[in-house]
Amino acid sequence: MVVKPDNGIAAAPANQTATPSYEPRIGRIPIRHLSPQQPENRWPSKAFAGEVVPFGATVFREGHDLLGVELVLTSPTGSETRHVMHPGAPGLDRWEVDVQINAPGEWTYRVHAFSDDWASWLHNAEIKIPAGIDVELMFRIGVELLKRAGIDKFVKDAARTLKNQRLTPEERFAAIREPRLVRHIADKPVGSLDTFSEPVTINVERTRAGVGSWYEFFPRSEGARKNADGSWVSGNFRTAALRLPAVAGMGFDVVYLPPIHPIGTTFRKGPNNTLNPGPHDPGSPWAIGSKDGGHDAIHPELGTIDDFSAFLDTARKHNLEVAIDLALQCSPDHPWVTEHPEWFTTLPDGSIAYAENPPKKYQDIYPINFDNDPIGIREEVLRIVKYWIGVGVSIFRVDNPHTKPLDFWEWLIHEVNTEFPDVVFLAEAFTRPAMLQSLGAVGFQQSYTYFTWRNTKEELSEFLSELSHNTSHSVRPNLFVNTPDILTEYLQFGGPAAYKIRAAIAATGSPTWGVYSGYELFEDVARPGSEENIDNEKFEFKPRDYATAEKLGRSLAGYLAQLNKIRSGHGALRQLRNLEVHWSDDESILVYSKYLAGEHTRSGKADGIIVVANVDPHSVRETTVHLDLSKLGIAPGSTFEVKDLITDQRFTWGSDNYVRLDAFTEPVHILSIDYTPQNSLSTNSTKDS
Repeated sequence: MVVKPDNGIAAAPANQTATPSYEPRIGRIPIRHLSPQQPENRWPSKAFAGEVVPFGATVFREGHDLLGVELVLTSPTGSETRHVMHPGAPGLDRWEVDVQINAPGEWTYRVHAFSDDWASWLHNAEIKIPAGIDVELMFRIGVELLKRAGIDKFVKDAARTLKNQRLTPEERFAAIREPRLVRHIADKPVGSLDTFSEPVTINVERTRAGVGSWYEFFPRSEGARKNADGSWVSGNFRTAALRLPAVAGMGFDVVYLPPIHPIGTTFRKGPNNTLNPGPHDPGSPWAIGSKDGGHDAIHPELGTIDDFSAFLDTARKHNLEVAIDLALQCSPDHPWVTEHPEWFTTLPDGSIAYAENPPKKYQDIYPINFDNDPIGIREEVLRIVKYWIGVGVSIFRVDNPHTKPLDFWEWLIHEVNTEFPDVVFLAEAFTRPAMLQSLGAVGFQQSYTYFTWRNTKEELSEFLSELSHNTSHSVRPNLFVNTPDILTEYLQFGGPAAYKIRAAIAATGSPTWGVYSGYELFEDVARPGSEENIDNEKFEFKPRDYATAEKLGRSLAGYLAQLNKIRSGHGALRQLRNLEVHWSDDESILVYSKYLAGEHTRSGKADGIIVVANVDPHSVRETTVHLDLSKLGIAPGSTFEVKDLITDQRFTWGSDNYVRLDAFTEPVHILSIDYTPQNSLSTNSTKDS
């Protein structure tokens, strides 16, 4: 006979084992959709030291009682900090808080939710007591909650006042607004039903992993000279070092060098990617390997390992880091071809497959087959990377990583960063979104993007928002404005205005951006039918006369220096996740802002930047710009002063502002907001004249 207990649930007979009950996966208070985290939470989310990270979670409960939610953040040393989370958009049950993380290492966070018993009581009491409903009951509940609030004198005094029926209800209720009590309960909420989410890991890397201004140049072109017989004397690391002060003077902090290794002669390419090289043509640096060595050797014409070390020393003296190319491919003359033929793909006719990206053909390059001997290839590449780290390199720009297996990169970067956490890998990933984002997910600290092909207001608005909000948990964009392979039609036909526009958007749209040398000289002539510069530097020496261009006023170097100075002076521009797109009435006026709250700046003063760009390099545009002031920490209806950091002009702005941008003079406003008390004054906005 089954005896039912008082609760009506049948009990199991004494001689039978009860079936274990199902354990709910949801907590007492549901906590879901934590961010930031990778979609599958397979790899850590990423951040960089100094980054302001927006944390979020969906938290809700049954009924009408109020909730408290806080972020519990644990540092690599095990210290724990708590940050109150606040409701986001009404009705979505989304709770949010921004926290600046300043130290590299592995951090974890959890979300703590609880029934905020005091806030629930206060909400009800504020309604019931003035209305004369359950007055004594509400005061009695309040007293019981204060007993849980602590033993401080001001807590006990408030409890005695709530119980004192000789006072009016208004006088009794006023006791809970005592400032010390309010602060105390804000710091130590009175709650119950504590629920914690699962922990989520964030890999915080050094600042350079997320912030930097890159400048690319070919060492062999710096100091190269042509002899009377048509032969060339190559530039080298000693002559290239003479270029470093000018690069640093423009405000760049990373110098990127294309491959510095020996170049093969078999199927060497001639000028403009032709198949008939002359005796003096240097070949493509990406055709790596010759009798002089492979990926762990230096091209003899560039110098020796001591010369390269001296180049690194000079760079450090100018506060420049040097990035070198990691291009996992070989010339037919590379030592690997004879030592490890299994590392390549052999065709039925016995030949080794060369690289192709139809219709492009790279007869001078053999791609590696990563599946024939994966362990051997892994160990060799790891050896090479460690070798260059030992020389003094801490940044690698990886050529075409999307043509190599993803699990290889996951393994390599994990192995390297476990031993050398400061090493940074940049993915040259001009590829499909799934691969581009997954390269970031498995470990790449930075990535090239589709920026060069996003040129209209609509394209850029969507693109910049995606980088800042949708993919920032895994992808850190490096917005290069051009490369040796990419000279877009926008630059070919846009004139100097196009070069200004693209540089300004790249420098302000992302905390990391880059320039390939020649950009400051407005090099805009392409090989017919292509997106590549004519007389491409990939295949020939290209010395440049920067000094004469500056004297003649035909250089953008001063503008690039101005952009980098603006970046260094404004922390808001060194953040990734804070970009907000605003609106203009003109189809060619792009508007976005970056805002950093005072609690996250060194000065304690908020930092706000508004960028207004005329993306049509052929016109003068006049329009009205509409700002969402809440995204800038400014009360609706306020006016405020802005300063154009390019021209030093000052304007009074508000929510709606007239602008006129002349592509032929200054096509971009970069406006710094003056956060002073008058920002709260409500007056009509004025024109930008």
